[in-house]
Amino acid sequence: MKTYSKMNPIKILRIAGLALLLASCSKDDYKLGSEIEPHLRFNFQVKSDNTPLEYPAVNGGLIAQSSYVNNSVKTLKVPVALTTRSLKNTVTANFSSVSSTGDNESFTVNPVNELVFQGNKLTDTIFVSFDKRWKENQNITLKLETVSDPEIHIGNLNSEYPNDSFKIELGTIKTNYTFPVSQYIIKGEVGETIDFKVNFPNGFFASELENLEIFKFLNGFNYSLTHDDFSKSTNSVTYHLTLLENIQNDDVYYESSISLVNAGNYNATGNTILQIVKPIKSTRDVNANPASKFYDLSNQFYLTYGETWFDKSGTCAWQAYNAFTYPVVVTKDHENAILYSDKGTANPNDDVYHDAFRIGFNVATGTNTTNSFNLKRWFSNEATASASSPGFNITSALEFFPANGNSKTNGNVLVIPQYITIAGTNKNSYSIAISGSGTYKEISAGLFEIVFELKLTNDKLFGGTVTAQYKMYNNKTYPKTACVND
Repeated sequence: MKTYSKMNPIKILRIAGLALLLASCSKDDYKLGSEIEPHLRFNFQVKSDNTPLEYPAVNGGLIAQSSYVNNSVKTLKVPVALTTRSLKNTVTANFSSVSSTGDNESFTVNPVNELVFQGNKLTDTIFVSFDKRWKENQNITLKLETVSDPEIHIGNLNSEYPNDSFKIELGTIKTNYTFPVSQYIIKGEVGETIDFKVNFPNGFFASELENLEIFKFLNGFNYSLTHDDFSKSTNSVTYHLTLLENIQNDDVYYESSISLVNAGNYNATGNTILQIVKPIKSTRDVNANPASKFYDLSNQFYLTYGETWFDKSGTCAWQAYNAFTYPVVVTKDHENAILYSDKGTANPNDDVYHDAFRIGFNVATGTNTTNSFNLKRWFSNEATASASSPGFNITSALEFFPANGNSKTNGNVLVIPQYITIAGTNKNSYSIAISGSGTYKEISAGLFEIVFELKLTNDKLFGGTVTAQYKMYNNKTYPKTACVND
């Protein structure tokens, strides 16, 4: 139970008044009129996840900070805002940057010391980039020194929170990497190239990656691997995989996998295994388009609905669940491509194509996750943010094989074999192999049912492979399985 201490109501009013003053002095309020004395101050705001809100994004509900603990090696953007009406003449301001250790070689400040404001451009940005790992307990202080217009006040119009200086406290560096996607499908033609990225959420130092072995390989075919210059970006590296042989046997499943490993000061997180797959080829008519029965992009709240059987010592234990379902977007030349939208234009370059035989589970935007295959009920104390548990969003999850290759009412379904990553709130992370198969059919007008078995494999979590039975529907109104737990 929470307890609350009593507070003098006069103090409450004073605190409320101070909060209002701070809010009014920590955002771009030049639109309020000329009665506000022009003033210049740092306007560094932090989002709820403790990451900077980068200009030109604005949030009037956030208060400007006077310091920030930085654990990332990405360039830090520090905005400086001028509160006034639009300017007739250019205004310049000078600032200084000082390291607490006297080490000015581990970071670079741009511009060096001058900010420029003109017309309606009333915010300028100081970019602090990091060139090497910094010393412990180091900080960098930026301070506004002078302004070309003597009528402009340096700092907020209050003495307690002037924001005329900003301290960057350099904390423990956290460098990690992840695959943004977990699988690529290839045609199997010699010379075929796919590009994939390794993302570095907190940035990286190019000099450290030059000789770092970050991959482990399990190869089912021959290919070469190159990468872009590490200095091209501090957020990701693009790799180029080129197939060195033809793997055209349609009856054979080909796969190579690339795994991220912990190396040097970098840790593998999130999706750590990338599969490059050439699946068995089957003759299918894209006009059957079974995938389209399981998504509706005109409805942002569209869900598919399922029932999962959990074995509880012989007790009937069906559980209901739902998940956000989306198509798999492909290019026009993809063998399973079917036109979804021409966007009302005659220009073919903006046409949108979907895979006629695949669907996935995801969220529309943001860092949350959906409940693919009801997996959130398989675990307790699971981390549900996509950065920690990307496996709850399976963007290419089920593949349909229409009867006779063209049936619009029934066929077989495959759980696309792949690795997914699920983490606990204790930060332990697990790579789980999933697979499975079943059937689908139209059981009444417009209502489709998928019946399938899902297999999950991880020695630490399950002692090997575990299996569960599923039924999934494209409408929330469906025949209930006997003894469903409500």
